[in-house]
Amino acid sequence: MKYFICSLFLFFCLTSMAQKSSKDFVSIFNGKNLNGWHSFLKTKGVNYDPEAVFKIENNLLHISGKEFGYIMTDKVYENFDMIVEFKWGTKKFPPRDTDTTKRDNGILFAIPPTTIDKVWPGGVECQIQERDLGDIWLIDSATVEIDGRRTPPTDYYRVMKKADGELPTGQWNKVEIIVNNGDITYFVNGIKVNDAKNPSRKDGRILVQSEGAEIFYRTIKIKELKKGNL
Repeated sequence: MKYFICSLFLFFCLTSMAQKSSKDFVSIFNGKNLNGWHSFLKTKGVNYDPEAVFKIENNLLHISGKEFGYIMTDKVYENFDMIVEFKWGTKKFPPRDTDTTKRDNGILFAIPPTTIDKVWPGGVECQIQERDLGDIWLIDSATVEIDGRRTPPTDYYRVMKKADGELPTGQWNKVEIIVNNGDITYFVNGIKVNDAKNPSRKDGRILVQSEGAEIFYRTIKIKELKKGNL
């Protein structure tokens, strides 16, 4: 009986903690519209998307990939835990329309709010690309520390993933990006795939790319971390 009571108490504690943790996350994609975001397309500019490159359907964010661009949050974030769930579509567009070209997308963060819209604004990227899911890309002179060494400030710099958690094309993948008091960690389907420290850019807006490949997002949620604590 004592064991049963202890086990029951532990169950309720864990359940309560899980519910609290879940409630801390806020969806920044409401499944209805792009409130809280603005769009940018390379040849169209800001908030002009006549071909619906970014479209909401069946509670999903459908990105056709037909033109390079992005949606970007209005809000600035510093320390956060972000979870996205995505699945590749079937359509591909130039320059990624060949059979051998990987489907590509990405989540960029730490984009200064004063940045002019362009392809691509400077920041840190979690690579969303076939077979490269979880690479770190550093754009427009952004830098981080990898194993104690500072990366060079170049236009584009790649830090390859250290592990693989990616599911096959056509299945839903879950990606978690944690930026916590100078530590950056990426998880793919629960597996830690990459990490870095001390980014040169501490806070900023977050964007989701359109980059030549059709993709669907069903979850984009974030938990802001107070004082950098999980």
